[in-house]
Amino acid sequence: MTAPVFVVDSFDVPGFSGGEYVLEGPEGRHAVSVKRLRPGEEVVLTDGRGRWSEGVVKAAEGKDRLVVMGLESVHEEPPGRPRITVVQALPKGDRGELAVETMTEVGVDAVVPWAAARCITQWKGERGQKALAKWRATAREAGKQSRRVRFPEVADAASTKQVAALLAGADFAAVLHESGEEPLAGAELPAAGDIVLVVGPEGGVAPEELALFAQAGAGPYRLGRSVLRTSTAGTAAAAVLLARTGRWS
Repeated sequence: MTAPVFVVDSFDVPGFSGGEYVLEGPEGRHAVSVKRLRPGEEVVLTDGRGRWSEGVVKAAEGKDRLVVMGLESVHEEPPGRPRITVVQALPKGDRGELAVETMTEVGVDAVVPWAAARCITQWKGERGQKALAKWRATAREAGKQSRRVRFPEVADAASTKQVAALLAGADFAAVLHESGEEPLAGAELPAAGDIVLVVGPEGGVAPEELALFAQAGAGPYRLGRSVLRTSTAGTAAAAVLLARTGRWS
């Protein structure tokens, strides 16, 4: 099993260059009190933006301090190519967090929350900020759990016009929709650049949204014969894209 991953704010801090780092606060508490790490066990520290370093536990102090040694060098994982962004319509309840969690686990690079016309859930004011914070926290925790060192970006909630602009700038853009005659598994994909995929809400993508996205260059594609929930469709589609682009090779 690979070493557990913990997040640091930055590697550019005093003391790190000497090969040691003290993990404190929530991350230290998780390492000491939840994971119960002991001297000699390997760990990976990352900033979640691609930089990471391997080390070994030197000591566990109290309930929330983990001293890591052997951090001799900092590596950098390059961004995935092509970059895969999923525009996720806002699901009801906690299904949005489920979608972010599983998309992070499979390897999506960015998630854009979308306030679609048929979304039951609406992010407004403080409630919207709390929901966005939950999505971002979920991406961070799922990134750690899946041993990623470059976590997906979770953007601010986008309007339909903003999504259309994002699609227009993509090297490949698609909307998951039952009207699609071409399967996503057969689409011609770029070897680099940006792939943007739209996942609609429970009520489906509205006709006017579908038309606007088509004008932006995003045609409808299907995954298979069954209809997936909005919280699982993005993960399934991302897996298809990651396998076909060679990202999973």
